[in-house]
Amino acid sequence: MTTKLPEESIKSELETLPDWSEISGAVQKTFQFETFSDAMTFVSKVADYAEHAQHHPEILIRYDKVTITVSTHDAGGITEKDFALARAADGFQSA
Repeated sequence: MTTKLPEESIKSELETLPDWSEISGAVQKTFQFETFSDAMTFVSKVADYAEHAQHHPEILIRYDKVTITVSTHDAGGITEKDFALARAADGFQSA
């Protein structure tokens, strides 16, 4: 079972992830793209990662902006799985 991280660990992890923030027991970031197609390519990569990891974020698509929000519901908050997904998403944006 995955364990919810203590607040000091969450703050420390967030310092390593530019533009990610803690919102209501989840981590969140809005990504900006040049085109709708670029945004959808990014969403597809995040979805593939999420399926493989069996850890699914909330994804909000607004034309050229994509907001990713993730927490680990069965742990009751933010876990290392959430930060792994955040790091992966950051990597997909720059790919």
